[in-house]
Amino acid sequence: MSSRVRPLTSLALPAAFAALLATGCVDIVGADLNRYIERDEKHFAVSAKPDIALTTFDGSIEVRPWDKADVQVIVEKRGRDKDDVAAIDVKAEQHGDRIEVTVSEPKRDHTGFNFHFHNRSAKLIVSVPESSNVSAKSGDGSIDIERVSGHVQLRSGDGSIRGRMLGGEVEANTGDGSIRLDGKLSSVRVHTGDGSVTIHADPGSTPGADWDIVTGDGSVTLEVPDGFGAELDAHTGDGGIHMRDVTLTNVTGTIGKNNLRGRLGDGGRSVRVRTGDGSITLKRS
Repeated sequence: MSSRVRPLTSLALPAAFAALLATGCVDIVGADLNRYIERDEKHFAVSAKPDIALTTFDGSIEVRPWDKADVQVIVEKRGRDKDDVAAIDVKAEQHGDRIEVTVSEPKRDHTGFNFHFHNRSAKLIVSVPESSNVSAKSGDGSIDIERVSGHVQLRSGDGSIRGRMLGGEVEANTGDGSIRLDGKLSSVRVHTGDGSVTIHADPGSTPGADWDIVTGDGSVTLEVPDGFGAELDAHTGDGGIHMRDVTLTNVTGTIGKNNLRGRLGDGGRSVRVRTGDGSITLKRS
């Protein structure tokens, strides 16, 4: 493993702002204090399909494929100044083809000031072999991944999740945000507390395991190719269920209402779709 660190930008706080801080009575929430950015770049040589675990306490994660037997992780650490950023901890470990990168924030200081002073974050920009198993977790931030084939696990405490041209098994979970996935999929398990869900299954997608698609509040759109076989179980708390160029057999319930079960194609594994408030649309991809 190799790594290097380099600063990108640094802007001092305005003098007037510093003077206000000196009074000790300013309550600042959401102020843009992330003026200093530092990059920490790490490389991990791999010889087979790698297992990659990425975690950041706050910040987005981007994962892209490349044609190298190497995993590159760039950590963009942000804070108000160099000392603030230096407090962010980056832990990187490699055991064979298993790679773990964890970025954590130090415990907050307990002072007499009544404001959020440390507004740190750390964005991960990652390049991996196309055939990789990836686990990406952000405490607060979006996750974007494309053209990776393997077991993909994506989790955000608060942020959207986007997966393009994926292959294999995909799990995606966010506390608040939309989820959009497409690719040649064999297993899909997604959940958002609040947001829409769109799943586009490319030709060749076949459920090798039960699919589970859930949102607490938002619409769900599921696009499936010709020859897709499954047992559909759909329910919406407040909304309708609609079919577009898709035929169901063994139907229980009514199309357009809030409960519908039926067989897609020759049947097979269960495809369970749930929304607390929103419509469900199943259509041909």
